[in-house]
Amino acid sequence: VQLQAYGGGLVQAGGSLRLSCAASGRTFSRYGLGWFRQAPGKEREFVAAINWSGGRTSYADSVKGRFTISRDNAKNTVSLQMSSLKPDDTAVYYCAATYSGGVYPASSGYDYWGQGTLVTVSS
Repeated sequence: VQLQAYGGGLVQAGGSLRLSCAASGRTFSRYGLGWFRQAPGKEREFVAAINWSGGRTSYADSVKGRFTISRDNAKNTVSLQMSSLKPDDTAVYYCAATYSGGVYPASSGYDYWGQGTLVTVSS
C-alpha cells in the first residue's frame, strides 16, 4: 500500500482544515487506518484511527470532539476533518495503514506510512 497525504496548509486558530490520504492497492478496505502528527522537537503522536469498515474509531484526548476521522473504501481515501484548531495542533500530519484492520493508537501497530502534510495554525 502506498499512501499520499494532502490538504495541509496555514489556518488561523479556531479555523478548520480537512486532510485526506489517498491509497493505492485493491485491498485498501481491509486496512485499519490512522493519523499521527509530529510537531517540531517532539515525538510523533497518535491523533485518530479507524477500523477497516469504518465502524470503530479512536481519538487522542487532545483532539476528541474537534477532529473526525472517516474513510471511503470505494475511493481508497481516509480523511481527517479538523475543527476549532489551536496553535498546538501545528505539526506534520501522517496517515498510516495497518493490515490487521483494527484500531491502533500506537505507531508500532502500522505497516505503511505516507509522507506527511504540514498543518500550521497561527494564533
